[in-house]
Amino acid sequence: MAAFPRFDIDKPLWDQSTFSGRLMNFFWVTDPRTCIVSEETLDAAKQLVEQYRLGKEPPGTTREQIVYAKKLYESAFHPDTGDKQNVFGRMSFQVPGGMAITGAMLQFYRTAPAVVFWQWVNQSFNALVNYTNRNAKSPTTTTQLGVAYVSATASAMITALGCKSFWQKRASTLLQRYVPFAAVAAANCVNIPLMRQNELIYGIDVYDENENKITQSRVAAVKGISQVVLSRIVMCAPGMTILPVVMEKLERYPFMQKIQPLHAPFQVMAVGCL
Repeated sequence: MAAFPRFDIDKPLWDQSTFSGRLMNFFWVTDPRTCIVSEETLDAAKQLVEQYRLGKEPPGTTREQIVYAKKLYESAFHPDTGDKQNVFGRMSFQVPGGMAITGAMLQFYRTAPAVVFWQWVNQSFNALVNYTNRNAKSPTTTTQLGVAYVSATASAMITALGCKSFWQKRASTLLQRYVPFAAVAAANCVNIPLMRQNELIYGIDVYDENENKITQSRVAAVKGISQVVLSRIVMCAPGMTILPVVMEKLERYPFMQKIQPLHAPFQVMAVGCL
């Protein structure tokens, strides 16, 4: 048994009724460093969490070890099923994965093939993230997943190519840099509702303050999924709206024109910081 006061390992360490508490919790769970932890360490963390739940953790186990195991467990295992998630679909991979793809979309927007390719890569990544973090209590069929993926990819490509074609002749070079953001916003509006359509059809579980299930609500599903769509767009907005202005200014300088191969890495790192 542990020598420190026991705590509920299935509850967050911070007060979730406050914004700061929720922010700290998600900073903690989405720490990108957990992506490079070995499979053996993750399995050991899961085992320690399960032992602590039963009060059977090894003698001498410290609170720090329990907290770190909880962090690894929550970052790598599905909260509903307990299955280990694909590393590229984990929320802790959002920063490294998202910054690489977003930086590439912002850099390679000038030609139609590049636009199509990077929109396809982005939607494939989004589909993997959505599938990995799906609500296991509302299972989605392979057909539904396929329709969501194809629809989101098609909407992104149509929006991107449409905006590119329209703005190329009518808008400034700065406005043309916003093609990727328009495509991402359009795709999110299609992808997420389709990927989670079972929740919209059947509703999601609603609980009272004592965690007793009351009913299934489609209204709650609509509200929750709408917030996800909006947050996905807002989440990528800083990098995809600020960087075009920055790059438009910087690329006028002679020193930037001499280091064009470094423009893409620069945008990737800048997106990561934002």
